[in-house]
Amino acid sequence: MEMETQKPFQVDVGNLLAFNPFHNFPSIPTSRDELAKECLQEGTKLVQAIADHLFNLPSAEDVDGPLVKLPSPTTKLPREKHLPKPKPPTKWEEFAKKKGIKNRKKDKVVWDEQTGTWKRRFGYDRVNDDKDVPIIEAKMTDEPGVDPFAKRQDDKKNRVEKQEKNRLQNLKQAAKVGALPSHVQLAATALPITGTQAPPKKVTKDELGNVAGMAATSTASGGKFDRKLPGEKPAKKQGKHRKFLPVVEGSGIGSREREQTENVLNKLISKHSHEILNVDKAVTMYNVKKDKKARSRKNQEGKSSSASNKLKPKKQLHKKTAKKGAGPSKKGKAK
Repeated sequence: MEMETQKPFQVDVGNLLAFNPFHNFPSIPTSRDELAKECLQEGTKLVQAIADHLFNLPSAEDVDGPLVKLPSPTTKLPREKHLPKPKPPTKWEEFAKKKGIKNRKKDKVVWDEQTGTWKRRFGYDRVNDDKDVPIIEAKMTDEPGVDPFAKRQDDKKNRVEKQEKNRLQNLKQAAKVGALPSHVQLAATALPITGTQAPPKKVTKDELGNVAGMAATSTASGGKFDRKLPGEKPAKKQGKHRKFLPVVEGSGIGSREREQTENVLNKLISKHSHEILNVDKAVTMYNVKKDKKARSRKNQEGKSSSASNKLKPKKQLHKKTAKKGAGPSKKGKAK
Protein backbone atom coordinates (compact mmCIF):
# COMPACT_ATOMS: atom_id res chain seq x y z
CA MET A 1 0.00 0.00 0.00
CA GLU A 2 2.86 2.37 0.72
CA MET A 3 4.27 1.78 -2.74
CA GLU A 4 0.87 2.47 -4.30
CA THR A 5 0.47 5.75 -2.39
CA GLN A 6 3.94 6.85 -3.40
CA LYS A 7 3.43 5.86 -7.04
CA PRO A 8 -0.24 6.44 -7.95
CA PHE A 9 -1.75 5.42 -11.27
CA GLN A 10 -2.52 8.00 -13.93
CA VAL A 11 -6.19 7.60 -14.89
CA ASP A 12 -7.96 9.26 -17.83
CA VAL A 13 -11.65 8.52 -17.30
CA GLY A 14 -12.66 10.20 -20.56
CA ASN A 15 -10.75 7.57 -22.56
CA LEU A 16 -11.20 4.84 -19.90
CA LEU A 17 -7.42 4.72 -19.80
CA ALA A 18 -5.05 4.00 -16.91
CA PHE A 19 -1.32 3.35 -16.80
CA ASN A 20 1.52 3.25 -14.30
CA PRO A 21 4.55 5.25 -15.49
CA PHE A 22 6.67 4.09 -12.52
CA HIS A 23 6.22 0.36 -12.98
CA ASN A 24 9.28 -1.88 -13.16
CA PHE A 25 9.80 -5.61 -12.70
CA PRO A 26 11.52 -6.61 -9.44
CA SER A 27 13.31 -9.33 -11.37
CA ILE A 28 13.46 -10.24 -15.04
CA PRO A 29 10.91 -13.02 -15.80
CA THR A 30 12.60 -16.26 -16.77
CA SER A 31 9.66 -17.68 -18.72
CA ARG A 32 6.69 -16.48 -20.73
CA ASP A 33 4.25 -17.77 -18.10
CA GLU A 34 5.84 -15.60 -15.40
CA LEU A 35 5.68 -12.55 -17.67
CA ALA A 36 1.99 -13.17 -18.44
CA LYS A 37 1.23 -13.63 -14.73
CA GLU A 38 2.97 -10.35 -13.83
CA CYS A 39 1.15 -8.45 -16.62
CA LEU A 40 -2.19 -9.89 -15.49
CA GLN A 41 -1.62 -8.74 -11.91
CA GLU A 42 -0.66 -5.22 -13.03
CA GLY A 43 -3.61 -5.06 -15.44
CA THR A 44 -6.01 -6.04 -12.65
CA LYS A 45 -4.76 -3.11 -10.56
CA LEU A 46 -5.23 -0.68 -13.46
CA VAL A 47 -8.80 -1.87 -14.15
CA GLN A 48 -9.62 -1.56 -10.45
CA ALA A 49 -8.32 2.03 -10.46
CA ILE A 50 -10.61 2.92 -13.43
CA ALA A 51 -13.60 1.32 -11.67
CA ASP A 52 -12.89 3.31 -8.49
CA HIS A 53 -12.85 6.59 -10.44
CA LEU A 54 -16.07 5.69 -12.27
CA PHE A 55 -17.97 4.97 -9.05
CA ASN A 56 -16.82 8.29 -7.60
CA LEU A 57 -18.51 10.23 -10.46
CA PRO A 58 -22.13 11.49 -10.10
CA SER A 59 -24.57 8.94 -11.53
CA ALA A 60 -28.21 8.78 -12.58
CA GLU A 61 -30.47 5.79 -11.96
CA ASP A 62 -31.80 3.82 -14.92
CA VAL A 63 -33.57 0.51 -15.54
CA ASP A 64 -30.29 -1.13 -16.54
CA GLY A 65 -28.40 0.39 -13.62
CA PRO A 66 -26.57 3.63 -12.76
CA LEU A 67 -25.45 5.78 -15.70
CA VAL A 68 -22.34 7.97 -15.57
CA LYS A 69 -21.43 10.82 -17.90
CA LEU A 70 -17.75 10.64 -18.74
CA PRO A 71 -15.72 13.84 -18.60
CA SER A 72 -13.74 15.13 -21.54
CA PRO A 73 -10.52 13.13 -22.16
CA THR A 74 -7.21 14.59 -21.03
CA THR A 75 -4.83 12.34 -22.97
CA LYS A 76 -4.31 13.09 -26.65
CA LEU A 77 -4.15 9.84 -28.56
CA PRO A 78 -2.31 9.77 -31.91
CA ARG A 79 -4.29 9.32 -35.13
CA GLU A 80 -3.68 6.39 -37.42
CA LYS A 81 -4.10 8.60 -40.52
CA HIS A 82 -3.56 12.26 -41.19
CA LEU A 83 -6.36 14.79 -40.90
CA PRO A 84 -8.48 15.00 -44.04
CA LYS A 85 -7.86 18.05 -46.16
CA PRO A 86 -10.84 20.30 -46.89
CA LYS A 87 -12.44 19.57 -50.23
CA PRO A 88 -12.41 22.45 -52.74
CA PRO A 89 -15.90 23.80 -53.49
CA THR A 90 -17.60 22.67 -56.65
CA LYS A 91 -18.79 25.05 -59.35
CA TRP A 92 -22.35 24.84 -58.08
CA GLU A 93 -21.27 25.56 -54.51
CA GLU A 94 -19.31 28.61 -55.68
CA PHE A 95 -22.28 29.82 -57.73
CA ALA A 96 -24.72 29.25 -54.84
CA LYS A 97 -22.45 31.13 -52.43
CA LYS A 98 -22.12 34.00 -54.89
CA LYS A 99 -25.88 34.26 -55.44
CA GLY A 100 -26.79 33.58 -51.83
CA ILE A 101 -28.65 30.34 -52.59
CA LYS A 102 -29.14 28.08 -49.57
CA ASN A 103 -29.91 24.40 -49.69
CA ARG A 104 -33.31 23.61 -48.27
CA LYS A 105 -34.38 20.12 -47.39
CA LYS A 106 -36.97 18.66 -49.76
CA ASP A 107 -39.56 16.05 -48.92
CA LYS A 108 -38.92 12.55 -50.17
CA VAL A 109 -42.59 11.99 -51.04
CA VAL A 110 -44.49 14.29 -53.41
CA TRP A 111 -48.13 14.37 -54.55
CA ASP A 112 -48.53 13.18 -58.13
CA GLU A 113 -51.41 14.95 -59.90
CA GLN A 114 -51.50 12.51 -62.83
CA THR A 115 -52.10 9.37 -60.76
CA GLY A 116 -53.54 11.07 -57.66
CA THR A 117 -51.17 9.28 -55.28
CA TRP A 118 -48.10 10.07 -53.20
CA LYS A 119 -44.88 9.01 -54.91
CA ARG A 120 -41.16 9.28 -54.39
CA ARG A 121 -39.33 12.32 -55.68
CA PHE A 122 -36.52 10.22 -57.19
CA GLY A 123 -35.94 6.58 -58.05
CA TYR A 124 -38.30 3.81 -59.07
CA ASP A 125 -42.00 4.73 -59.48
CA ARG A 126 -41.16 8.41 -59.01
CA VAL A 127 -43.42 11.38 -59.53
CA ASN A 128 -43.85 12.82 -63.05
CA ASP A 129 -42.26 9.79 -64.64
CA ASP A 130 -42.04 9.89 -68.43
CA LYS A 131 -43.52 6.41 -68.64
CA ASP A 132 -46.73 7.60 -66.96
CA VAL A 133 -47.32 10.39 -69.50
CA PRO A 134 -49.57 9.05 -72.30
CA ILE A 135 -49.97 12.39 -74.18
CA ILE A 136 -47.56 15.31 -74.56
CA GLU A 137 -49.04 18.65 -75.57
CA ALA A 138 -47.44 20.23 -78.62
CA LYS A 139 -45.85 23.65 -78.40
CA MET A 140 -45.40 26.37 -80.98
CA THR A 141 -41.64 25.92 -80.85
CA ASP A 142 -41.75 22.17 -81.60
CA GLU A 143 -40.37 21.10 -84.93
CA PRO A 144 -42.76 19.10 -87.13
CA GLY A 145 -41.98 15.41 -87.53
CA VAL A 146 -40.02 15.11 -84.27
CA ASP A 147 -41.10 12.43 -81.80
CA PRO A 148 -41.60 14.18 -78.43
CA PHE A 149 -41.11 10.95 -76.44
CA ALA A 150 -37.78 10.19 -78.15
CA LYS A 151 -36.74 13.82 -77.63
CA ARG A 152 -37.43 13.48 -73.89
CA GLN A 153 -35.25 10.39 -73.74
CA ASP A 154 -32.42 12.16 -75.59
CA ASP A 155 -32.63 15.20 -73.31
CA LYS A 156 -32.49 12.96 -70.25
CA LYS A 157 -29.47 11.11 -71.63
CA ASN A 158 -27.70 14.41 -72.29
CA ARG A 159 -28.44 15.61 -68.75
CA VAL A 160 -27.00 12.42 -67.26
CA GLU A 161 -23.84 12.72 -69.37
CA LYS A 162 -23.41 16.36 -68.37
CA GLN A 163 -23.83 15.48 -64.70
CA GLU A 164 -21.25 12.71 -64.96
CA LYS A 165 -18.84 15.08 -66.68
CA ASN A 166 -19.27 17.64 -63.90
CA ARG A 167 -18.72 14.95 -61.26
CA LEU A 168 -15.45 13.86 -62.84
CA GLN A 169 -14.37 17.47 -63.13
CA ASN A 170 -14.99 17.99 -59.41
CA LEU A 171 -12.98 14.86 -58.61
CA LYS A 172 -10.19 16.19 -60.81
CA GLN A 173 -10.03 19.41 -58.84
CA ALA A 174 -10.13 17.51 -55.53
CA ALA A 175 -7.35 15.17 -56.68
CA LYS A 176 -5.07 18.12 -57.48
CA VAL A 177 -5.42 19.37 -53.91
CA GLY A 178 -5.13 15.84 -52.49
CA ALA A 179 -8.60 15.84 -50.95
CA LEU A 180 -10.27 12.91 -52.67
CA PRO A 181 -13.04 11.26 -50.63
CA SER A 182 -12.10 8.06 -48.83
CA HIS A 183 -14.48 5.95 -50.90
CA VAL A 184 -12.89 7.22 -54.13
CA GLN A 185 -9.20 6.97 -53.18
CA LEU A 186 -8.99 3.22 -53.84
CA ALA A 187 -10.59 3.51 -57.29
CA ALA A 188 -8.93 6.80 -58.24
CA THR A 189 -6.57 5.13 -60.71
CA ALA A 190 -9.50 3.74 -62.70
CA LEU A 191 -11.23 7.12 -63.06
CA PRO A 192 -10.73 9.12 -66.27
CA ILE A 193 -9.33 12.09 -64.35
CA THR A 194 -5.88 13.62 -64.14
CA GLY A 195 -3.89 14.60 -61.13
CA THR A 196 -3.83 11.21 -59.42
CA GLN A 197 -0.57 9.72 -58.21
CA ALA A 198 -0.93 6.65 -60.44
CA PRO A 199 -2.67 7.63 -63.71
CA PRO A 200 -4.51 4.91 -65.61
CA LYS A 201 -2.34 2.85 -67.91
CA LYS A 202 -2.92 3.39 -71.63
CA VAL A 203 -3.65 0.26 -73.62
CA THR A 204 -1.28 -0.24 -76.53
CA LYS A 205 -2.25 -1.17 -80.07
CA ASP A 206 -0.83 -4.69 -79.77
CA GLU A 207 -2.77 -5.35 -76.56
CA LEU A 208 -5.98 -4.19 -78.21
CA GLY A 209 -5.26 -6.46 -81.18
CA ASN A 210 -4.66 -9.45 -78.92
CA VAL A 211 -7.86 -8.85 -76.98
CA ALA A 212 -9.85 -8.39 -80.20
CA GLY A 213 -8.39 -11.61 -81.62
CA MET A 214 -9.26 -13.56 -78.47
CA ALA A 215 -12.82 -12.20 -78.55
CA ALA A 216 -13.19 -13.03 -82.26
CA THR A 217 -12.06 -16.64 -81.81
CA SER A 218 -13.94 -17.33 -78.58
CA THR A 219 -17.03 -18.75 -80.30
CA ALA A 220 -17.70 -22.44 -80.84
CA SER A 221 -16.69 -22.21 -84.49
CA GLY A 222 -13.48 -20.32 -83.70
CA GLY A 223 -14.78 -17.19 -85.44
CA LYS A 224 -15.28 -18.97 -88.75
CA PHE A 225 -18.96 -18.10 -89.20
CA ASP A 226 -18.91 -14.69 -87.48
CA ARG A 227 -19.72 -11.56 -89.42
CA LYS A 228 -16.62 -9.50 -90.16
CA LEU A 229 -16.52 -5.75 -89.81
CA PRO A 230 -15.41 -3.64 -92.79
CA GLY A 231 -11.63 -3.37 -92.71
CA GLU A 232 -11.23 -5.97 -89.96
CA LYS A 233 -7.97 -7.88 -90.12
CA PRO A 234 -7.81 -11.63 -89.47
CA ALA A 235 -6.95 -12.64 -85.92
CA LYS A 236 -3.30 -13.33 -85.15
CA LYS A 237 -4.09 -16.34 -83.01
CA GLN A 238 -6.59 -18.55 -84.73
CA GLY A 239 -8.88 -20.50 -82.44
CA LYS A 240 -8.59 -24.28 -82.54
CA HIS A 241 -11.80 -26.20 -83.06
CA ARG A 242 -11.70 -29.56 -81.32
CA LYS A 243 -12.41 -32.47 -83.64
CA PHE A 244 -13.89 -35.75 -82.45
CA LEU A 245 -13.53 -39.07 -84.24
CA PRO A 246 -16.71 -40.70 -85.55
CA VAL A 247 -18.43 -43.19 -83.29
CA VAL A 248 -19.12 -45.75 -86.02
CA GLU A 249 -16.00 -47.55 -87.18
CA GLY A 250 -15.32 -47.52 -90.90
CA SER A 251 -12.62 -47.97 -93.47
CA GLY A 252 -11.65 -44.30 -93.69
CA ILE A 253 -11.65 -41.86 -90.75
CA GLY A 254 -13.43 -44.42 -88.57
CA SER A 255 -10.32 -46.61 -88.42
CA ARG A 256 -8.19 -43.83 -86.89
CA GLU A 257 -9.46 -44.50 -83.40
CA ARG A 258 -8.08 -48.03 -83.47
CA GLU A 259 -4.79 -46.74 -84.84
CA GLN A 260 -4.54 -44.15 -82.08
CA THR A 261 -5.20 -46.67 -79.32
CA GLU A 262 -2.70 -49.10 -80.84
CA ASN A 263 -0.05 -46.37 -81.01
CA VAL A 264 -0.64 -45.44 -77.38
CA LEU A 265 -0.43 -49.08 -76.28
CA ASN A 266 2.73 -49.67 -78.32
CA LYS A 267 4.38 -46.61 -76.73
CA LEU A 268 3.43 -47.76 -73.26
CA ILE A 269 4.64 -51.30 -73.84
CA SER A 270 7.91 -50.16 -75.45
CA LYS A 271 8.67 -47.73 -72.59
CA HIS A 272 7.64 -49.94 -69.68
CA SER A 273 7.99 -53.41 -71.20
CA HIS A 274 10.23 -54.59 -68.36
CA GLU A 275 7.54 -53.63 -65.85
CA ILE A 276 4.40 -54.65 -67.74
CA LEU A 277 5.38 -57.73 -69.82
CA ASN A 278 6.79 -60.95 -68.34
CA VAL A 279 8.40 -62.72 -71.31
CA ASP A 280 8.66 -66.21 -69.73
CA LYS A 281 5.04 -66.16 -68.64
CA ALA A 282 3.94 -64.92 -72.04
CA VAL A 283 5.86 -67.73 -73.83
CA THR A 284 4.37 -70.45 -71.60
CA MET A 285 0.86 -69.06 -72.06
CA TYR A 286 1.40 -68.99 -75.81
CA ASN A 287 2.59 -72.62 -75.82
CA VAL A 288 -0.35 -73.73 -73.66
CA LYS A 289 -2.82 -72.02 -75.97
CA LYS A 290 -1.11 -73.58 -78.99
CA ASP A 291 -1.35 -77.07 -77.47
CA LYS A 292 -5.02 -76.54 -76.62
CA LYS A 293 -5.75 -75.46 -80.18
CA ALA A 294 -3.92 -78.52 -81.57
CA ARG A 295 -5.86 -80.89 -79.27
CA SER A 296 -9.18 -79.33 -80.12
CA ARG A 297 -8.34 -79.58 -83.82
CA LYS A 298 -7.46 -83.31 -83.48
CA ASN A 299 -10.65 -84.01 -81.58
CA GLN A 300 -12.70 -82.26 -84.23
CA GLU A 301 -10.97 -84.24 -87.00
CA GLY A 302 -11.57 -87.54 -85.17
CA LYS A 303 -15.24 -86.76 -84.65
CA SER A 304 -15.68 -85.74 -88.28
CA SER A 305 -13.96 -88.93 -89.52
CA SER A 306 -16.15 -91.19 -87.34
CA ALA A 307 -19.27 -89.44 -88.49
CA SER A 308 -18.23 -89.80 -92.14
CA ASN A 309 -17.56 -93.55 -91.67
CA LYS A 310 -21.02 -94.08 -90.28
CA LEU A 311 -22.60 -92.37 -93.23
CA LYS A 312 -20.59 -94.28 -95.89
CA PRO A 313 -22.28 -97.43 -97.47
CA LYS A 314 -20.87 -100.87 -96.62
CA LYS A 315 -19.16 -101.94 -99.88
CA GLN A 316 -17.37 -104.93 -98.38
CA LEU A 317 -20.61 -106.86 -97.80
CA HIS A 318 -21.56 -106.62 -101.45
CA LYS A 319 -18.13 -107.82 -102.48
CA LYS A 320 -18.36 -110.87 -100.25
CA THR A 321 -21.74 -111.83 -101.62
CA ALA A 322 -20.39 -111.45 -105.11
CA LYS A 323 -17.48 -113.73 -104.30
CA LYS A 324 -19.78 -116.39 -102.91
CA GLY A 325 -21.82 -116.39 -106.07
CA ALA A 326 -18.79 -116.53 -108.32
CA GLY A 327 -17.11 -119.35 -106.43
CA PRO A 328 -19.32 -122.30 -107.44
CA SER A 329 -19.40 -121.15 -111.05
CA LYS A 330 -15.63 -121.21 -111.18
CA LYS A 331 -15.57 -124.62 -109.59
CA GLY A 332 -18.06 -125.84 -112.10
CA LYS A 333 -15.99 -124.55 -114.93
CA ALA A 334 -12.93 -126.13 -113.56
CA LYS A 335 -14.58 -129.43 -113.41
